Amino acid sequence: MKMVNTRKLSADEQAALDVLRDRPDCDIDLTDPDAREVTSWSGAVRGALFRPVKKPVAMRLDADILEWFQRQGPGYQTRINAALREYVAHHQR
Repeated sequence: MKMVNTRKLSADEQAALDVLRDRPDCDIDLTDPDAREVTSWSGAVRGALFRPVKKPVAMRLDADILEWFQRQGPGYQTRINAALREYVAHHQR
């Protein structure tokens, strides 16, 4: 997986993480709303954070097809990608 943030931690940041790493689990306050353990995953969405790798390509499309997607407004390339993905999914069965 591609690393998005590769900056080095400062000495202060690393020291703060070291302190947290060395704390026993019994010191974790689970009553804090930001630290509560997740007990129900019923609202979770699989793949919500997944972003497939995009590759730039040059394609020759019929002008009317391209124009139709562009008339729908911004995001026409995303819609073309979705249409191609739907086609592939349908034909892989």
